[in-house]
Amino acid sequence: MRQIIAGNWKMFGRLAGVTAYAEVIKAAPSHVSLLICPPFTLLDRFATALKGSGIALGAQDCHATPEGAHTGDIAAPMLAEAGATHVILGHSERRENHGETNAVVKAKAEAAQTAGLIPIICVGETDAQRDAGEAEHVVRTQLAHSLPANFAGIIAYEPVWAIGTGRTPTEADVTAMHTAIRAALAAQLGTTGQSINILYGGSVKPGNAASLLALPEVGGALVGGASLKAEDLLAIAAAAPHR
Repeated sequence: MRQIIAGNWKMFGRLAGVTAYAEVIKAAPSHVSLLICPPFTLLDRFATALKGSGIALGAQDCHATPEGAHTGDIAAPMLAEAGATHVILGHSERRENHGETNAVVKAKAEAAQTAGLIPIICVGETDAQRDAGEAEHVVRTQLAHSLPANFAGIIAYEPVWAIGTGRTPTEADVTAMHTAIRAALAAQLGTTGQSINILYGGSVKPGNAASLLALPEVGGALVGGASLKAEDLLAIAAAAPHR
């Protein structure tokens, strides 16, 4: 399975740096699929800068309806028109900071697919849920209620319990959860669930990328802070195994 390296810029980045960044990442290795998810304001500029490069462009959210009186939101067709082919949905920061439920994420995923976008659905458990022994149950529940019946996208696992806590998932932790996610996807989606990329999204950096990307059922990485520096993102992509 060809691995996917997706850079989530979150609320960082300015127009002035787009062209130089794009020129650097065009040197990405051909054995991986590279995807950049900048803020909405940079989508059009990135679409122009990356045209013909084979590097995909994604957004960080979308609304569940194609248009309407939703001040401050953005519709999936608008993202597609701006040049996006993917969209991150259900990120832990959206679930926590904006109260997004599984039902909301599912509705957004349906809207994204209708608009021709590939949804990247994020799942993951908190520290309290992991300490209570509920980690796999929480993630299975998120999958069961966040994915449309015809889901044909990407999953990203985020160990929320390890973000800003000083706790670090072991390779065994990552392998166990990705294996559980694969089993849940296969049960839920059949053959389709067996071929979906499952990205790991827990502080992936050039220094740990090779070991994480080599783990069973890890189909790539959702990279946060390290994706802001083009050279670091390239190093992570280069660390991906040839599959």
